[in-house]
This record gives sequence, structure tokens and C-alpha cells, in this order.
Amino acid sequence: MSNVLTTSDEILASARTLIMSGGYNGFSYADIAEVVGIRKASIHHHFPGKVDLVRTLVKEYREDAERAVAALEHELPDSLDILEAYAGHWAQCIEDASRPFCVCALLASELPALPPEIAGEVKAFFRFLSTWLTSVMERGSREGALILSSQPRVEAEAFMACVHGAMLSARAHGTPEVFPAILAPTLQRLSPTAVQ
Repeated sequence: MSNVLTTSDEILASARTLIMSGGYNGFSYADIAEVVGIRKASIHHHFPGKVDLVRTLVKEYREDAERAVAALEHELPDSLDILEAYAGHWAQCIEDASRPFCVCALLASELPALPPEIAGEVKAFFRFLSTWLTSVMERGSREGALILSSQPRVEAEAFMACVHGAMLSARAHGTPEVFPAILAPTLQRLSPTAVQ
């Protein structure tokens, strides 16, 4: 398997970086052309319009997340370990600035202004994430690996909100350490070893 990026991959990677720094309306094909080193016409060849580009980006982002959580589920049988690994992934991404913010969380903040095709993909990402986290909460509660104070769906949504809120706080403070500091009490509360 080759690690060489195709032009399409480079365009998508550039768009992801530009969205993370400025949102959907914060970049143009001219910006991507400059970063990738190609003409705007070449971008249009791969993605006829910005909607096509960002819809593809979000769809691939969700598919990558689906593969990543499937791998987590396979590697870690304990639900608390899965939640800690998920939070740890984001802590590392924020620390090394490889993904300082979830693209879909950023786009969700722009949802009312997004084209419907992109809004639909962003909502699909959050449906997937919510469904997955709910299943982790249900299984963890059933197996005694997690202590829930609300219904699994509510706990899943609260955990997801905590992760994305901690990203926002880390960005606002300009300090990566804010992210794990915010997540620690949530993970501790869910742990069966926590003092209840």
C-alpha cells in the first residue's frame, strides 16, 4: 500500500486544515491552490464546487472515525478504557496540533449557514458518534465497567459535549493541557472505582 498522497488527497487535507483554522467560509479554492501548488481549475476537476469538496471531506472524516472506533472496540474490551482512549486521542491531537479541533464540531457551529448537503453529512457524523457512545455506555453499565447517573443516551451526549467543549476551551485558552484537565473529572465520575 502506497503512502503517496494523490492530488485529491492533498486537496482534502488542505481543505481540512483551512476549515479548522477559519471555518467553511474562511477559505476558497484560491487558498487551496496556493497550499497544494496547483491551479484552481485542477481543484474543480476533482471537486466541481466547494459543496462537493466539503461534503466529501466530511463523509471521509466520518468513515475514518468509524474505522478508528471499530479498531478501539477490537483492541480494548473495557468501556472505560475505550472512553479514556478516545479522550486520549483528542488530547494527543490537540497537543501535537495535528487535529486541534474536530472538523465536524467546527462545522456544526456553522450549521444554520451551511449548504444542506454538507449539513446532512455533519448531522450524520454526530448521529454515528452518538450511537457509538451510547453503545459504549450501555455495554459499560451492563458489565459494571461504567457507573452511569443518567440513561446511556444522555450520558453519551454529555460525554460528547464534554469532549467538544474541552476542545473549545483548549483553543480559547491556547493551552492543550486544558483538554485533559476538563475530561478527567468526567472520566473519573464514570469509573466504578470512583467514590460514589
